[in-house]
Amino acid sequence: MNSRKALGRGLSSLIPISPTPLPPTRIGSPSEETGFIKISIDKIRPNHLQPRRHFDPESLSELATSIKQHGLAQPIVVSYDTLSRSYELIAGERRWRAAQLSGMTEIDAVVRQPRDDQHRLALTLIENLQRADLNPIEVAFGYLRLMKEFHIKQSELAREVGKSAAAISNTLRLLDLPEEIQKALQFTTITEGHGRALLMLTDPNSRHTVFKKILEDGLSVRETEELARQIDAGLTISTEPTPVRKATSKSADLRAIESSLQQTLGTKVVIKTRQDPSKGSIQIHFFSFEDFDRILKAIKK
Repeated sequence: MNSRKALGRGLSSLIPISPTPLPPTRIGSPSEETGFIKISIDKIRPNHLQPRRHFDPESLSELATSIKQHGLAQPIVVSYDTLSRSYELIAGERRWRAAQLSGMTEIDAVVRQPRDDQHRLALTLIENLQRADLNPIEVAFGYLRLMKEFHIKQSELAREVGKSAAAISNTLRLLDLPEEIQKALQFTTITEGHGRALLMLTDPNSRHTVFKKILEDGLSVRETEELARQIDAGLTISTEPTPVRKATSKSADLRAIESSLQQTLGTKVVIKTRQDPSKGSIQIHFFSFEDFDRILKAIKK
């Protein structure tokens, strides 16, 4: 069965609904309640088709701490290789890496058996694209690979991943940006909204100028869009840094409320108001999971 025919029934036809039974050389046995098994971490190797390019060390460390304290929230997905008697990741490399950092020796896993590399790629991309922690460039490359490998249109892909056709198109267009801007998106120095605003500019020099202003002046997405419209309309923009906005001084009443909340909750509390002082937000800081639980209990009292 060729890939185009399979995808005519949807990408979901490539993905088994239930886990593939393990081979006789398996490590552990599937739980009747959960459907997954525990596998020795050192028996698992990375996915050679992994679309993710960057694993942030700080984020991995935070996830490792969470796993150590609360366990693994979701099992990884692997396939079994009878020749090497080991497992290869299909999805969950970030969780696998964090589990290693946490000191775990075994990890919960669902075993599936892809027919070939193309099938493995489909499983990997769909699993990853359904998660929220890929950066916009990784998502764009994932969409592009699915379209190229399986010869499907943007409209078909949109249905499969639960996005609008416009959202798919906008994400794919990020790959038209120059390398330095793509890297900024990969490392979340700028947001996808900034990237889409920069795509409004066709002139490379103007695009680079606005990109620099985003980095130097901390422009919001809305400010970037407005700047792009001004340039598109032929207006000249200043390359001088935008004057630093003066912070609105807080009233004595607000400072007193902040101080009272900090004493009650035992942590840093910041109250921010908008131009309309009747609207704003309260930020409550926590510095560990124990701290978070303690603050929640204090709030619920």
